[in-house]
Amino acid sequence: MIGAERGTYEHVLYEKDGRIARVAMNRPKKRNALSLDHMRELTDCFRKIGDDKGISVVVLAGEGPGFCAGHDLSEMIGKDPDFYRRTFDVCCELMDAIRSVPQPVIARVHGIATAGCQLAATCDLVVASSEASFATPGVKIGLFCSTPMVALSRAVGQKKAMEMLLTGDFVPAEEAHRIGLVNKVVPAGELDDAVRALTDKISAASPLVVGVGKAAFYKQSEMPIEQAYAYTKEVMSSNATFADAQEGMCAFLEKREPEWQGR
Repeated sequence: MIGAERGTYEHVLYEKDGRIARVAMNRPKKRNALSLDHMRELTDCFRKIGDDKGISVVVLAGEGPGFCAGHDLSEMIGKDPDFYRRTFDVCCELMDAIRSVPQPVIARVHGIATAGCQLAATCDLVVASSEASFATPGVKIGLFCSTPMVALSRAVGQKKAMEMLLTGDFVPAEEAHRIGLVNKVVPAGELDDAVRALTDKISAASPLVVGVGKAAFYKQSEMPIEQAYAYTKEVMSSNATFADAQEGMCAFLEKREPEWQGR
């Protein structure tokens, strides 16, 4: 990327180009399997992104032949309960970091997504190549995908989520789109262009307002409808007082492009 700022990790590639950040899982020989160190680096990267007001949108990608395989099983043989609890604590912290950052996070998915299925379901948006496939295959190795089902069951219908969890079968990209796990499916050669078109649209909006909206979306989604309306009414009333909201409304009426101030 021309003019990109780069960050250095062992298992993660980070670039910032203008208002767009790209986080790439970089364990291609392991198909980006989630080791403890890998998850900790991803969590650290996302938390730093969340604090950067110069970033409007984040793309999460995977280097090599696939987006992200499962947990790194080579770390998980013959350990005690505390190790497994720590591993899944770190995994949950990563998912929380992705959901908690104010910037929308777009998963750019190619190849297989197994642990990547949980990551994709956790991200705000998913763009997949037509050869991508998604699965929660833990049941096949005696380890039910209990933490992945939290995000999966909130992204797709209950029956399909249970089918994926109970069979471990792969779901092709087009079916993943049909069941609501994926926003858009494109040929592999068009994947980067499709992601860029989406990031450009999102980054044209006020980052402050987008961040408020993302947080409100997830908070209201778990509320009864009456409580959700009461909560979102207050969020929107506050939002209307923002300088960016006033600027945006004036710009619309004056038929010009808004100039966001971040307040």
